[in-house]
Amino acid sequence: MGRESRAHDRMRPMPRKLILAGTEAERGIYVISFDKSVCTDLRAGLGREWLETNGLGGFASGTIAGANTRRYHGLLTAALHPPGRRMLLLSKLEETLVLGGHRIDLSTNEYAGAIHPEGYLLLTNFRLDPFPIWTFDVEGVRLEKAVFMPHGSNTVQVEYKLLQAPSPGTEAVLEVRPLVAFRDYHSTTHENGVFNRALEIAPNLVSLQPYAGLPRLYFAHDAAELHEQGYWFRNFLYRVEQERGLDFQEDLFNPFVLTWNLSDKQSATVIASAEQKDFRQAAAARKTELQRRHQLVASSPVDDPLVRALAVAADQYLVRRGEEWTVIAGYPWFTDWGRDTMISLPGLTLFTGRSGIAKSILRNFARHTDMGMLPNRFVDSGETAEFNSVDATLWFFEAARAYAAATNDFDFLRHELYPVFTQIIDFHIKGTRYNIKSEKDGLLNAGAPGVQLTWMDAKVGGWVVTPRSGKPVEIQALWYNALRIMEDLAARFEDEERRKQCSGLASLASEAFNCIFWNNDLRCLYDVVDDGWPDGSMRPNQIFAVSLHHSMLSAERARAVVETVERELLTPVGLRTLSPADPRYQGTYQGDQRSRDSAYHQGTVWPWLLGPFVSAYVKVNGGSEQSRSRANELLRGMEKHLTEAGLGQISEIFDGDAPHHPRGCFAQAWSVAEILRALCEDVYQLNSDDPA
Repeated sequence: MGRESRAHDRMRPMPRKLILAGTEAERGIYVISFDKSVCTDLRAGLGREWLETNGLGGFASGTIAGANTRRYHGLLTAALHPPGRRMLLLSKLEETLVLGGHRIDLSTNEYAGAIHPEGYLLLTNFRLDPFPIWTFDVEGVRLEKAVFMPHGSNTVQVEYKLLQAPSPGTEAVLEVRPLVAFRDYHSTTHENGVFNRALEIAPNLVSLQPYAGLPRLYFAHDAAELHEQGYWFRNFLYRVEQERGLDFQEDLFNPFVLTWNLSDKQSATVIASAEQKDFRQAAAARKTELQRRHQLVASSPVDDPLVRALAVAADQYLVRRGEEWTVIAGYPWFTDWGRDTMISLPGLTLFTGRSGIAKSILRNFARHTDMGMLPNRFVDSGETAEFNSVDATLWFFEAARAYAAATNDFDFLRHELYPVFTQIIDFHIKGTRYNIKSEKDGLLNAGAPGVQLTWMDAKVGGWVVTPRSGKPVEIQALWYNALRIMEDLAARFEDEERRKQCSGLASLASEAFNCIFWNNDLRCLYDVVDDGWPDGSMRPNQIFAVSLHHSMLSAERARAVVETVERELLTPVGLRTLSPADPRYQGTYQGDQRSRDSAYHQGTVWPWLLGPFVSAYVKVNGGSEQSRSRANELLRGMEKHLTEAGLGQISEIFDGDAPHHPRGCFAQAWSVAEILRALCEDVYQLNSDDPA
């Protein structure tokens, strides 16, 4: 019996429902769809964002209303040195439909105090099926627009199709004006005199290279006519950047206009790319990408709409770094981070049939360890990686454990990872960067002035908002888990000396942990112990002392921790980072960068923490059907969110206060990964070590 069949039998008593309108289970496709009532509501349209990615770190994104609200929105952000050096080349296409000489703009833009044009009022439908697709109704004429990125190429393909023609005798002409930016994706473009306007024009192909050192941008097309333009469109306003206290206005350049007579040819295609393309490749590219998307749906480990949606979403974070793979932490602004990658790896790869990618990710990061530490972040411009993390390295052990359990590929661990792991353990025992060192009690100390080392890493200038120096609770849980994993591997590989070393150190750490971290008054764990002084802040970090594979807590204490965290921190969309009873609690995440960073881990809700909480909850309740049912209910709290912000995605964070507005990145890797993992592993009991 296969994995899916067994999972279905296990879950038969649990209530099941198709939870998102638009899901077309009979086609095996996950569809999100909005009708005219949503599309013509400007606030609703601007608040819902779509995302297309290319497996290289490049992406396209925008709003269903059509107006860009972030500097990161654009039709082609190319990863010139995958997955880094991202450049936003093409911001958008401005479309005008000309009916019998009457011009109707289909685009939507925002300027200071004005929305112009208002093409969103002509929208009758938007759907993700599987690409972003808009349907316009203009004086009885229906026009469909689709956008997608072919996998493995810094390319975006935009297609228009006439679904309902005008009345006989009325000519329908489509005009498309590209607006180009050519800038780093964190920046904005402004009108300047060094912009090279020169075009290279060939049949069905036009290109430009505004600045030396940046790639040439090619437009392959099947337009009937091309007319050079050369105009700057000024002062586009990006409302989300304005709210964030950042540069929120931009000028964009229009180099030419393409024209189709849709009365003669009822479709139009534009392929914008950093590589030279042929418009005749369009149909084949679409077919190939549709087949790939169908395979993603088929990779879902169970026939559940939420699991299926998250399995599809998972693909967008898996990207190339050289010959290997890595994980983009979030869109639209994160690159690949060691901590996020290791936490996300099981959910993104091991439950979606992509263990080969998991292996590549582990190999990739193993090759970049230094002084017993995993990189915290690969710098986007290619300089030396950053190592300011105490937990990324420890999550590496758990990711490898999960990989081995899923694949039984212990040869890979023995020959490629185990030597790296021994170096890591040795460095942590003798000491490495930032005073990271195992002390006499077996626990791991870490901390240096002005450096943020745990996942609560917000920093404003020289101010580390939550420094957590000393012995953070989750670091001890991860350290103990790593030691026990090493003990198991050493026994398997007949390394008796190493087995004894790790076993003894783990036992020593466990005894000290239970002695100094237990808060008997509140029946939970202290958040940090520094030089013997315990920090009693009510934070979610203690949940890892229960959820990780190896735990130092007794059953009684583990249950008490789960109950306390549930009572103080649980919300429908994740765990708060600080109890509302704490005077430092901030219930909303908004304002300028200082305001936002000061709230980032001071009450803000993180959905990824729902994964370890659910695992801990099921664990302390013995995996009973009742506990799995409750876990299912908790995770289903994310269903509605898939249609509220980043479509088909889960946001990075939410406000601590109800109604818990989504904030931060609209698509976050560990948010998707941990909800997916917990659904598969804890609700469906589809353990990663089950044979496929």
